[in-house]
Order: sequence, then structure tokens, then C-alpha cells
Amino acid sequence: MIIVCKNTASQKKIDALIEDLKAQGLETHCSTGALSTIIGLVGDTSRVDLEALEALDIAEKVQRVSEPYKLVNRKFHSDDTVVEAGGAKIGGGYFGVIAGPCSIESEDQIVSCAKAVKAAGANFLRGGAFKPRTSPYAFRGLKEKGLELLLLAKKETGLPIVTELMSLDHLDLFNDVDVIQIGARNMQNFEMLAEIGKCNKPILLKRGLANTIEEWLMSAEYIMSGGNENVILCERGIRTFETATRNTFDVSAAPLLHELTHLPVVMDPSHATGKSSLIKPLAKSAVAAGADGLMIEVHPTPEKALCDGAQSITPAAFADVMSDVKMLCHIEHKII
Repeated sequence: MIIVCKNTASQKKIDALIEDLKAQGLETHCSTGALSTIIGLVGDTSRVDLEALEALDIAEKVQRVSEPYKLVNRKFHSDDTVVEAGGAKIGGGYFGVIAGPCSIESEDQIVSCAKAVKAAGANFLRGGAFKPRTSPYAFRGLKEKGLELLLLAKKETGLPIVTELMSLDHLDLFNDVDVIQIGARNMQNFEMLAEIGKCNKPILLKRGLANTIEEWLMSAEYIMSGGNENVILCERGIRTFETATRNTFDVSAAPLLHELTHLPVVMDPSHATGKSSLIKPLAKSAVAAGADGLMIEVHPTPEKALCDGAQSITPAAFADVMSDVKMLCHIEHKII
């Protein structure tokens, strides 16, 4: 349930209403926009007297929310959420570009890549230290050493870093990480989602391999229900019957999510297609569709990459992609 307060409502009366609702055992979430204040109610609202709330002199509108996700719902929070990390912003008109190698392999590789993507216009550095791989025999990352190298690249360039958390056992190692990524395979690891909901770091939540939009938003709800409101959604392609690409890039996710939620949406054409030749056109389509950012895999020598070389592009190719992305962002009135 949401209560939209009149723009003439005093803060004293709003606070009194919130206290009354809390006394009824309800959790309240207040969102103050340019024109009104929205009070979102979470809990058993079946016993709430709708007519009594509508009769309040400060109430503009009272509405029950039918969707199972509440906190991520745009009805609860009409303004776009802007997530900030290390001075870079995503959402609310700010366009973020997260770039770097799939996995961290060496100091020279990650530092040189960080410098190249920054020069091309990226404002976040990605790199995998702990890698979830289908085969137990594949390269599974440098783990703690990889995090050390990623932090070194951050020191060298000033770029905030994004890397994947695979287990809560590793959470203490992520103290200096700017954005924690929850990968597709952990999108419905509800114990993990509940736990990271207690931390104060931005969370980049990737869509599951074959999950619906609603299931994805419910996972975001898990994080936000723990108190962490800094969530970024990342579309990385879903599994369909098509085999020509690694996954199917759901470009419709960006505009649809903007209707349903206030959270920023990032698109990952690298994992979606598995083909470096498709990165540029799909990155452009993501901007045109209204995405708030991109995640792109960049490797100095993709042909020698220990992980996902086929979907990685060179720094030179990334600079070419960014040239078009910047022009499109200007057309779409995005700040990059």
C-alpha cells in the first residue's frame, strides 16, 4: 500500500502519520520527491482502514500495490534512484560504463586494461577474482590475489571497481570493493541476498540464466528489504531455444523495468551474445532502449584470455564502441 501525501502536507503531520502506522505493526518507507511525499507500507496491510487514510487532510491518494515486490516498485518511489560509488553515478540520467576483463590474470593485464578503458570513457572497472565456471577444470580466477591486483588497478587509475561475490565466506575480503556483483547463478541465493542487504555497498544484481522479470525484481526486493537501497539491475541475456548466440539479449528489459521500478538498469552485451562482433550494435541498442549503463568485457589480447575471450573486445575496439555510445547518450540526454 502507498499513501501519496499532498504537497502542502507539513512534515509534522507526515511524521505523526508514520508513527501511527508503525504503531499498527507496519514498516514504512518514505520517498520525498519534487512534488510529493510517498509513504510505502510493508507488512500485513489487510487490516488497514483504507477509507480512514483517504479521509486524512494530508492524503492525496491511497493505493494498494498488487505486485509482490514493494520496495523496488516505482509506485513506492516515483523518482529514479541514482546509485553512486567512488564518485561515479548510475541512474537518474547518469550513464555508467563498467568495463574490464572477465577474469584478472596478471598485474600487467589488469592495470593496462584499466588505464585503457578509463581513457576511452569508462567510469567503473570490472574484473573477476572469483569465477563461477561450468567446468571444474576451467580457470576459476586468482581469488584473493586477484582482488589485490584489482585494488592495485584502482589505485593506479582511480576507477571504482566492480567484482563478483560468489560466497558469503569471502565477504570480508570485499571491504575495499566499490560495487559487489551478484552473478546470474546466485540471483536466487536468498540467504546471500538477505545478508548483503545488510551491507552499505552498492549491489549489481545480474538477471538469472532463465528468470523472469518478476523473479529478478523479487531478488532485488530481498536486498532492499535488508536496508540496502543501492541496487543496480544488470540484464546479461537469458537462455532460450536460440543457439546462434550464447544467450538471448533481452533489450526490452530496459524500458520495461523503467516502468516497473525506480532502480537503474545496466545492460551486458558481452555475456548476452558471447560474440565480440555483436558488442557494438547491441551496446548502441541498449542506449537507445533507455539503459542507464553498460557492462562490457575488455581484454588486451582476447585470443589469449583465460576466460571468455570470444566475447571480449580489445581496448581499441572498446574506444570505438564508446565513441558511438557517447554520441547516443547525448541524443538521449544522458550524462556520461
